[in-house]
Formats: sequence, structure tokens, C-alpha cells
Amino acid sequence: MNSLMLRRLLPVAILLGGLAVFLLLGLERYFSYDLLCRHQATLTKWVAKHAVISAAAFVLAYALVVAFSLPVAMVVTPVAGFLFGTWMGAGLSVIGATLGSIAVFLAARTAFRDLFHARAGAALARFEAGFQRNDFSYLLFLRLVPVFPFWLINIVPALLGMRLDRYVLATMIGIVPAAIVYASVGAGLGMVIARGERPDLGIIFEWRILLPLLGLAALSLVPVVYAHLRKPKVTS
Repeated sequence: MNSLMLRRLLPVAILLGGLAVFLLLGLERYFSYDLLCRHQATLTKWVAKHAVISAAAFVLAYALVVAFSLPVAMVVTPVAGFLFGTWMGAGLSVIGATLGSIAVFLAARTAFRDLFHARAGAALARFEAGFQRNDFSYLLFLRLVPVFPFWLINIVPALLGMRLDRYVLATMIGIVPAAIVYASVGAGLGMVIARGERPDLGIIFEWRILLPLLGLAALSLVPVVYAHLRKPKVTS
């Protein structure tokens, strides 16, 4: 393996290494609901006293969680709502998640884009060309529907040649609705903790939440449908 290939694989190796260390050391225990309950008073006091530093620290922490694809992202956004309130918590979550997504996107594009393109067959090449024609709408759809793995959606656009600026914009817009939902759950954590209950993080799959998200996702595909309908039909 030559030095150029090693340099290309290094970013991915770092991200995978971070995930492996997290899992091997069992660090997910530091992201538990019980731990938050025990330290809620200390956390809220510190955030109130150091608002700017705590906001920056949260964004950095969330970016690292997403960049290393750690299996705790669903917990982090409610914590943002708990510490900063619904709107600020959602905003900080969107910024952190977007920054982390950019790291994964760039690492995947650097390491695998050329290899993927070289190995792609004719059918896959046509799929890639179709994705690129409407990549913003497709990515926005994938971000809005809360059933696709976040880490996978970070990688696929990189392999299919999406431009970074379009990727960033579609990512930021697409994750806003879910961020608001989870941050609003977190904003009510104080009362939930006081009652000795646990938050319902599956709320996003309730129909009253899921249907509007699916509606937004459908709207994101309107430009694709419109372009398809306007395409001139080939006559024999």
C-alpha cells in the first residue's frame, strides 16, 4: 500500500478508531439518563454561569459524537434542550451535528470516492448521475425521514459525488425538525426527573410527529417529480 493510499485512508481510520475505543471502553455509560439525573443540578448551574463556554463545548462534543458515529446521538439532543432550552438547544444540536457530518463526508470522499467510482458498473454509474441531478432534494428527503441511519446518510452522498456546499445546506435544513422535537423533549426533562419518570425518546415515531415529517419529506421531492414530468418524452 503506497503512501498516497495511506494518507487517504488515515481520516477514516481515525474515525473508526475513535468508535472502537468508545465501544471497547464502554464509554456509553457516561451518556446515560441515570447519570444526568444525578448531576442535573451541577450541570444546570455550570451552564448558567458559563453560557458561552458551555454552548461551544456542547457543539464540539456533538460534532465528535457524529464524526465518530457514536451510538448516543439520540440522547445528546434532549440534553441540549434540557441545558439550553428548546430553541437554543435545537440550534446548537444542528450546528454540532452538521460539523460532525462534514467530517464524515470529507473522510469518506477522500478515502473511497475514487475507488467507488472506478469499481462502479454501468447501472451504478447511471444511478450516480441520477442522484447528482437532484442530489439536494434526495439528501433533504433522507434527512427528514427519521428511519435511515445518520452515519450512512453522511457517507452515501460523498461516494455519489455531491458537492460539499449542497451537502451542508441540505443537512442543516433536513435535521432541524427532528432536532426541535428532541430538544423540546429535553426541555421538559426537569419535570420528568422530578416525577421519577423517563423521557419518551420514541416520540418522533408517533403519528402526530411522524406524519408532518413525512409530509415535509414528500415536499422535498417535488422538484424531482416536476423535473421528471417536464422531461421531453422520446418518440420513436
